[in-house]
Amino acid sequence: MAIFHRQAIGPLDYSRRLWIRASLLATFVFLYAPIVTLIAFSFNDSRRNIVWRGFTMKYYEKAWNNESLLEAFTNSLSIAFFSTIISTVLGTMVAVMLWRFRFPFKGAYEGAMALPIVIPEICMGIAMLAFFARVGWPTGLPWPLNLSAITIAHISFSFPFVAVVVRARLVNFNRELEEAGKDLGASEWQIFRDILLPFLRPGIVAGALLAFTLSLDDFVITFFTSGPDTITFPVKVYSMVRFSVTPEVNAASTVLIVITVVLTSMALWLQNRNQNDNAVN
Repeated sequence: MAIFHRQAIGPLDYSRRLWIRASLLATFVFLYAPIVTLIAFSFNDSRRNIVWRGFTMKYYEKAWNNESLLEAFTNSLSIAFFSTIISTVLGTMVAVMLWRFRFPFKGAYEGAMALPIVIPEICMGIAMLAFFARVGWPTGLPWPLNLSAITIAHISFSFPFVAVVVRARLVNFNRELEEAGKDLGASEWQIFRDILLPFLRPGIVAGALLAFTLSLDDFVITFFTSGPDTITFPVKVYSMVRFSVTPEVNAASTVLIVITVVLTSMALWLQNRNQNDNAVN
């Protein structure tokens, strides 16, 4: 009876799995085929990205020797660095506060904190533009102070992502460890430093890498908050695309894609390693 049941259901299961795999393959092709094409044509020995003319690295060399492009890339890295540090600290503190304490209008605060995640970027970009115009934010400052407006804008939409990641990590925290630390005479700071912070490290690292990637890749909000003398890497690539899509543009975009993929892979690797270590312990 059991054998007959498996023989009757087997072909149906096989066709269902085949359909699911075909759907997944089509989805991945739809999502990643343009990116693969962009990377491939960054090595194209032709000024026009229509026909493949041969393999070359000269457009990467041209992108490397482009001073304005390097300046924009330096600005993006600087903004991402400062934004990540502040967003990580702020997001971790917010996550611990929402996890540990009860206070009036906590639900309203959580909803307000999630707004940068759910609202369209163009709405937030216009809001930040209106804010800096209203407060009269100074312009023409020396580097890196001229990046302060963009950095503040990036912090405002990055730290909620860090808070969400860290708070998700806190769900699995055993509060009995805190109680054991208090019984042994540990202070609140010692409990946070020696118990809670090591437990949160995978979430903090993942949140920091996510904040760095979001800041490095952002275009819309940066476009509204950058001044005439301040340009970032995504905005520079956009200005280059307005004239023509050349292999030099593809080369610059490929560099940004590689950095993003590497950082994301590091975040996933660190999360998996810490999860395996916790499982072993």
